[in-house]
Amino acid sequence: MATINFGGISLMMPELSHANGKGYGNYVSVKVVPRKRLVSVSASASAKSMESSGSVTDQKPEIELEFIGPKPEADGKYPVERAKAISGEKLLRNIMSDNKIELYATYGKVMNCGGGGSCGTCIVEILDGNDLLNERTNTELRYLKKNPESWRLACQTIVGNKENSGKVVVQRIPQWKK
Repeated sequence: MATINFGGISLMMPELSHANGKGYGNYVSVKVVPRKRLVSVSASASAKSMESSGSVTDQKPEIELEFIGPKPEADGKYPVERAKAISGEKLLRNIMSDNKIELYATYGKVMNCGGGGSCGTCIVEILDGNDLLNERTNTELRYLKKNPESWRLACQTIVGNKENSGKVVVQRIPQWKK
C-alpha cells in the first residue's frame, strides 16, 4: 500500500486484486484522510459588551413541551412527560419518538404509516401553545375536518418557526379523554 501526502491530505492507494488472483491493471483505490487544523481564538472585547451585542450567545430558540398522558393514574392525576426542541427543526412526531414518549393507541402502534400523513393515527390535542406551531396542513384539514381545531396530526405538526420560543402542552391520544 502506498501513501502520498499532499499538504495535509493523505492519499492511501492500495492496489486492487480480483478474487481469482488476477489484478485489474493500473487501477487503484483512493482514500482521502483529512488532517485537523488547529485554530486559535483571541478575545479583545469584554464578555459583557459581547453579550449585549449578541455575538457570544447565538443560541437557537427552544420550545418546551409537556405531554399529558391519555388516562389518569391510580391517584387520579394525569402523567406528564417533558421534552425540549429547537424551534422549527422537528415534527412533533419525531420529538415524541426521540424522547420515547408514547404517541399511538393500540391500533396505531400496528397500523401507522410511519409519519407519511396517510393514516390519521397520530392524533394529539394542543392544549396550550398552538401559536408556536405551523398552520394545519392540507392533510390535517382532510383527516381532522370533523374534529376540534385543537386536534393535530403529530406527523404534520412542526414545532416552532426557528424564531419563536415558548411552551406547548400536548394531550396524547385525545380520543381516549372523557
